[in-house]
Amino acid sequence: MRGRSFNVGQPGAARGAFALVLTLAISAFVVKAQQKGPPLAVEPIALPGKGLAQHPFLWCGEWDTRKPVQTMYIVRNGKPVWSYSIPNEEELDDCTMLSSGNIVFARKGRGASEITPDKKIVWDYVAPPNAEVHSAQPIGKDRVLLMQNGSPAKVLLINKLTEKVEKEFVVPTRDPAEIHGQFRHIRMTKDGTFLVPHMDMGKVVEYDANGKELWSVDVPANPWAAVRLKNGNTLISGNSGHYAREVNGKGETVWEINNDLPGIQLHNVQELDRLANGNTVICNWGGHVKQDDWPTVVQIIEVTRDKKIVWALRDWSFLGPASSIQLLDEPGIPENGDLLR
Repeated sequence: MRGRSFNVGQPGAARGAFALVLTLAISAFVVKAQQKGPPLAVEPIALPGKGLAQHPFLWCGEWDTRKPVQTMYIVRNGKPVWSYSIPNEEELDDCTMLSSGNIVFARKGRGASEITPDKKIVWDYVAPPNAEVHSAQPIGKDRVLLMQNGSPAKVLLINKLTEKVEKEFVVPTRDPAEIHGQFRHIRMTKDGTFLVPHMDMGKVVEYDANGKELWSVDVPANPWAAVRLKNGNTLISGNSGHYAREVNGKGETVWEINNDLPGIQLHNVQELDRLANGNTVICNWGGHVKQDDWPTVVQIIEVTRDKKIVWALRDWSFLGPASSIQLLDEPGIPENGDLLR
């Protein structure tokens, strides 16, 4: 913050004294502001909810460039109780805790893995050269659905026990050479179809088991994730488009948050979760924000259907930018697709 010079007119005893007092006051304000950080006008607002203690959760976030590693956490009762780190050249975009307590997670160019609570890797998929995996959805106890960015990009359904690819089909991309920006989360629906947000093509497409297009909707920017809801609608995150949107089968928007939450700025909207009570949880990734300003970014937001904020998490003491979160107090079996995330 810089002080401003003021012209107080011709010198005189009274004016000179006033100028001196004013100068000292401005200087003191500048020093105080410099000591305590940003001016009060831009300081973070008080947030609803109980912070880290609102829910137990599994956390994954990509690109925490403050550290040489990327770390996933389990948080219970407001404290981290488990963590696992991978090298910084990898990314943590998608992670799911199974009913067994194991965690399946994607790790970019390294592929995908399953890890036990005692940090033993019990399953590993190694991506081929010039490919990236940012999406790993457990399908039952024995299978995992992967989205493999590359040239060509492929949907892969892999049996962890036999290590065989049970299903594979190629999906189109705008530029096969630009692999990083092709896809993030994809999901198999309860009907056995595949919801694929095409980040580089600005649309979400539903494919059948053979890779035939069944349904699509054009959306702004670069859609990051899509989830088929119980009512048949589709919940879509807009990444750099700064929105969370629910569309019906006709592609019509029936519910949306588009940077209209009071006091909270949406940055890159990544994973979205629709909870059993109807609330929506938003992962508000702020990795492209100037790092000095990260502490002002609200990482997780839970809103009701009428857009009331019931929980907003901003904690940079150990958490970084938010890409994926699984609330561990939600009912259902994760590997059976009971969680809408």
